[in-house]
Amino acid sequence: MMMWRDGVVVALGAPWGASFPLDVEITAAPGTDPDTGGPDGPLPAGSTVKALAYAPLVGEPRVGDRVLLSAAPLARGLGTGGYAMVVALPDRLPADPTPGPGHLVKARYTPLQTMVRGVDEQSSDHHEQLREADSVDGMPVVVADLHSALPAVLAGVRAEDPDLRVVYVMTDGGALPAWFSRTLAGLRDAGWLAGSVTVGQAFGGDLEAVNVHTGLLASRLVLGADVTVVAQGPGNLGTGTRWGFSGTSCGEAVNAAAALDGRPVASLRVSGVDPRERHRGVSHHSLTAYGRVALAAADVVVPRFDGGTDLEAAVPPGLGARVHDEAEPLGAPAGLHRLVHLSTAGLTEALRTSPVPLSTMGRPLEEDPAAFLAVAAAGRHAARLAG
Repeated sequence: MMMWRDGVVVALGAPWGASFPLDVEITAAPGTDPDTGGPDGPLPAGSTVKALAYAPLVGEPRVGDRVLLSAAPLARGLGTGGYAMVVALPDRLPADPTPGPGHLVKARYTPLQTMVRGVDEQSSDHHEQLREADSVDGMPVVVADLHSALPAVLAGVRAEDPDLRVVYVMTDGGALPAWFSRTLAGLRDAGWLAGSVTVGQAFGGDLEAVNVHTGLLASRLVLGADVTVVAQGPGNLGTGTRWGFSGTSCGEAVNAAAALDGRPVASLRVSGVDPRERHRGVSHHSLTAYGRVALAAADVVVPRFDGGTDLEAAVPPGLGARVHDEAEPLGAPAGLHRLVHLSTAGLTEALRTSPVPLSTMGRPLEEDPAAFLAVAAAGRHAARLAG
């Protein structure tokens, strides 16, 4: 369902990368029925909303520009970062891009489908390098459920060896444009990432690839990664059912890493304070993805919150034992994975060096420290494998 709004840009925020935040005054909302967004419904004419424009798709907005907005997720209060999305600057269309190679279409058959050059397509400088490529040569691949895990995994890697080259492979379970992520932009600016590869329908990374397999190969062979982190973009999808969530892609990423001779490292989604019982302790997302979707063995990193810092002291009593017990069926003999019990000692300091804010499901580091310590431990283990 699309909910259209017409508006005028009244203020510009500070851009990050290709993303331009705006304040837009709504000038037209269709219909008069509150259920369809009339004057008394959501986002009526005269109201001001936060919006986001991706310059490579619609051009760079200016104050006074008329904009067409897609506003349904904002009106519904969904987790879009609080933005309506700019679909077009209809009175000032951007110039056509310079003709060039590239025939991969992403966000295919949607109004904003975009054409990119894939790292492995025939016109790419890397086509011959990747044409018969079949191995990432034992590269550790950290798999995470949520995009918010990315900086914490990197903190764990850097706590062990700050000189390792780490690349992010972004899947399409959340945001499709990599440009949406302030986290990704901040990590690149700080030098914490050597690059990014967007796969599937996702786009906007340093490299574009068809799927996770080619993304991992590009990460290793083109960008020279010592460690790769695979996670969806911001904004995961979940329905509260056993199988209805975008994080099942974690199990598929484990399979891809193993198929290419990588070392899959499965990070656990953990929480000590999530109000939903299914995400307390080890999230059912991790248990399903690694226990049912993954068909290849991974190192499942089980954290021990034993570093003695204020952050570890804030982990709810008994949570460590609960995480241990819930992860146990993933390992042999009941499961196919290798359980790696790892101390979180030293990871508090590493997490606090993050160049970007740490927040998961709206909760900062101090509110849910177990979430970040758990994935940082996976980063530490991957760094040890790479060393």
